[in-house]
Formats: sequence, C-alpha cells, structure tokens
Amino acid sequence: MRRIILTTAIALWGSTTLADDQALLLGVDRYATLDRVSGAADVADAADALQAVGFNVQTQVNGVGRDMTRRLTGFVSGIDGADRLVVGMSGAFVTDGDRSWLLPVDASDPVLFNLAGAVSVESILQVLAATPGQAVLVLGADRSANDRYGPYMRDGIGTLTVPNGVTVVTGTTGAASDILQEMAEPGADVMALVRANNRLSAQGYTPASLVLVADDVTPVAVPDAPELTDDERAAETALWEGAQALDTADAYRNYLTRYPDGTYVEQANALILEINTEPNRAARLAEEALSLSRDARRDIQRDLTILNFDPRGIDGIFGPGSRSAVTNWQQQNGFSQTSYLTTEQINQLDAQAARRAAELEAEAERARAEKERLDRAFWAETGAQGDEPGLRAYLERFPDGSFAAQATEQLGEIEAAKRQAAAAEDKAAWDTATETNTQAAYQTYLQLFPAGSFVAEAEARIAALNAPEPSDDAAIAAENALGLDGITLRLIEARLAQLGLEPGSVDGGLDEDTRRAIRNFQEDRDLDITGFINEQTIVRLLADGFQALGQN
Repeated sequence: MRRIILTTAIALWGSTTLADDQALLLGVDRYATLDRVSGAADVADAADALQAVGFNVQTQVNGVGRDMTRRLTGFVSGIDGADRLVVGMSGAFVTDGDRSWLLPVDASDPVLFNLAGAVSVESILQVLAATPGQAVLVLGADRSANDRYGPYMRDGIGTLTVPNGVTVVTGTTGAASDILQEMAEPGADVMALVRANNRLSAQGYTPASLVLVADDVTPVAVPDAPELTDDERAAETALWEGAQALDTADAYRNYLTRYPDGTYVEQANALILEINTEPNRAARLAEEALSLSRDARRDIQRDLTILNFDPRGIDGIFGPGSRSAVTNWQQQNGFSQTSYLTTEQINQLDAQAARRAAELEAEAERARAEKERLDRAFWAETGAQGDEPGLRAYLERFPDGSFAAQATEQLGEIEAAKRQAAAAEDKAAWDTATETNTQAAYQTYLQLFPAGSFVAEAEARIAALNAPEPSDDAAIAAENALGLDGITLRLIEARLAQLGLEPGSVDGGLDEDTRRAIRNFQEDRDLDITGFINEQTIVRLLADGFQALGQN
C-alpha cells in the first residue's frame, strides 16, 4: 500500500524524476549463527528521506541470501538512464584481502568458496560506475568477534578498487545510517559531512564538494498509509492466517509483498529468518505431526538405550541427549542425520530394539546357566566336604552363589562349636591356675589365653602374690592383743567364705589363704590393708555375726 502511495506522490514531479534516481539499502544486524552487528539495520531509516527527494528505493533488512538477491535484481533492473545512484550496505563483512562481501542473515561459517547469497562489494561498485560523479556507496561495518572464517577469509572490508567517478564512504554502522539520511537533504555536501564526522572516511572519487540533491529541491513527504477498512483488514488477516497455516518462507514473503507495511510484518520477517536458518525444519515438523505421547517417547528412549545409544534418561522428554542419540542411530542406519524421527524410523528402531532385547535375554540365560554350572562344580570340590577351609573357599569365590546360605550356616555352627570349646579350655586352664595358686601358674594362664575370661582376675592375683609381706609389728601386736580363740577365728573364716573371699579351710588357722582373704576384705571396705585382724576389721566383719550369736 505504501509503495502505491509513494508512486502517486512522486509522479507529480513527472516520470523522469522517478526513473532517473535509484537507491538500494541493505542492512543485517542479527545473524543465525554469527555475532550481532548492532545498528546495522538502521540504514533502512534513510528510505523515507531518499524517497522524498525522488529516489526509487529498494530496501532489505535482515534478509537471507535469496531475499538479498531479489533486492539486487530489482535495483539493477532500474538503473538504465539513472542520474544518481546511492547504495547503503551495513552488517557483517568478510574479505579475502582484495574482495569483500556483505553476509546475509543465514550466513554460517563463511569460507572462500562458500559464500552463497553474500553481496559482492566489487559487483556493486561496477554497477555504480554507470553514473560517475553521482554514485555513492556507503558501507557500515563495526569490528566484531566473528572468528569462524576459513583460512583465507577475515572479518571486515578489504582493499577496494574503486571505479572512476564512484565515491565510497566507510564508517561505523551508526555513522553510515546518519550520512545516508543527511545526504538526502537539499544542498547537503557529502564530502563536508564526511570531513565533519571522524567515524567516516571516503575513498575513490572525493571532490572538494559533492551534492546529490540540489538546494532548490523541495522534498515531497511520503504520506502515511491510510487506515485499512474492515474488509481490507479482514483480507490481510486471512492472508496472514493462510501464511501461518502453510508456514513456509514463500507464504510469508507473499504476505510481505501484498502488505509491506502490514500488521504482521515483523512476525513475518522473523519467521522467514527462522525457516531459512533452522536446520532440518521439515523433519521437525514431520515428527511433530506424529503427535508422539510422552509414553511413546519413553519407549523410543528405551529402544535407544537397549541399542547402546544413550539418551541420558528415560523421561519422555526429547532433550539434547535424546536428539544426539537419535542422530547417532540415524547415521549408523543410513538415514539423514536430522535428529527427528519418522514413522518408518520409529518402527525400525523398535524392531531392532526388540531383537536386541531378545539377544540380551538369551545371552543372560546362557551366562546364568554357565555360572550355575561353575557354582555347582566349585561347591562339589570345596563346600560340599563340610570343612571350614572348603566352606570359606566357596564363599570367597561365590559370595552370592546357590549354596552361599548353606555354607554360611555351616560356618556359623563350626564357629559356635569352636567358641564353646575355647570357653571350656579357658575355664579348665583357670581352674588349674587357681588350684596351684602361684604366680607362675597365673602367668601360664595369661600366655595361653591372653584374651580369656579370667585375665583381669589372674593379673590381680599376681599383684597380690607380689605384695610385700606385712612387717608392721604394731599390726601383729594389735591382733595378738585381741586374744582371739579358735571359735572366733572359725567365725571369721566362715564370714570371709560367706563373702566369697576364699579364706581356705574353716579350721581356725590363719594360713596364707586366710591372710589374703583378710587383705581383700580390708581393701574392699577401705580399711588399712595389713592382712591382720584389728578392732576395725573384726567390727566390720563380725558385727552381724556376734549379734546373731547373742540372740542365740
């Protein structure tokens, strides 16, 4: 609609003005795989200013190679008889040193012999040579971080061989956009604009003054497109919905051709970019059309896992792991490596997985049978004999074998019997030591049973036997002073025996056993340890006994 109005407005000047002046504006600021070039698309902002002073303008923003070619064709077809030619190009440039190219939005890792869709700067210069003295090429190029080019390519604009009469202005993307708009003002001097901006430089035809639009020209404002009627808006919406239903680049371009300033222009351009830069789009759409459920996706992930293509989880979500597994499976089976599946591929994958699962099950059964055979053979040579070495050898080789429980139980019984026998031997050795009741006897017990049940008692008895004999005359005198008769002495021995202190025979004789029992009693009651009887000892020992005798 806007082009129709523009044509009508400029026609008021006469047909010669419209035909004689041509402009081409190409700007790419976002790339599918390369770094963004900020502000590069702003060259298109000069379109209205150039149109207002009589230029027929071809504009392409963020175009793929196919779209760039279409705009170039339209530009070249209109230059016959042109008086003025202006071209603005801004975006990512590559050069081999002598030649330079503007890359389209779908450029990916450009190399010298793979520059499909790129715009040759040298070719543009040859076209501009048709209007010497009135031909200007403006190049906007900011240095970028792109470094994925081939060995003969580098980022930027190389050395230009500029034809006679062609002016080339080079600068940053922002400066390029500004000068394209400024040079369209009546009386504007291109060379003065370059000199005034340190972000710009000029080469080729650089006269002292270069004016493209005479100062007496009155710009004709390009009127805004009128509001669409309800019917026109409904027609636009219908065309847009149809383009969405087809979801192809040609369908969206058809919409843009019919409605260059329409409601959905931005969406259409974005979708064209997506379609032209998305690898394997058709395969993705075909898989989406299958409407695979989450359970179906889990089944596919299981099949991939069985075939040793790891999807990194069986969750019914096709993430990077699943896509990588699908790609590897497709490669091995001679399919295009799209990472998206077709019905045919799903069926083949499932059949392969079913066969592999059966093979794995058969292999597992053979392995189980062989293991069982080896298990039984080893048991017959070891554990089946019932002895401890054989049982332990079996469990070491087959800790989870068919006879592991039986071997463990039998070993338990053997160990219990050994513990019982060891306890009996321990008690017998202790009885022997106590009967002998010498330091040597107790030391022999400790050597035979260093962890025996009576170790502490043996050590205590050795200590007691090594204790020095009492030499306290006062203790002996105190015992003698008591004048203990035979009956009292027997009562003392009986009391000591009752307390478990083993005083020996209850015969009224104070032998070594009785003295040792008295010392132990005194130690337990926190009395002076002498081994002799004094008043405190006899009171503590026989108080209850004498009370019982008094009652009798």
